[in-house]
Amino acid sequence: MSKNNGMSDKVKGAVSKAKGEAKDQIGNATDDPKMQAEGKLDKKKGKVQDNIGESKNKEDEQNRH
Repeated sequence: MSKNNGMSDKVKGAVSKAKGEAKDQIGNATDDPKMQAEGKLDKKKGKVQDNIGESKNKEDEQNRH
């Protein structure tokens, strides 16, 4: 596997988490529960993507040894 695969997933995860945080805060400020729920879902998606990236990075590291 390419070492960039894990990093790509980690970047996607960070973007999803940031987008989710923005939606969550906007939903909270505008009293929009649907927007808040979307934000929370995006943040969870980001965490999953980040974990996938970590797993790929660990797999790459193990394959190099």
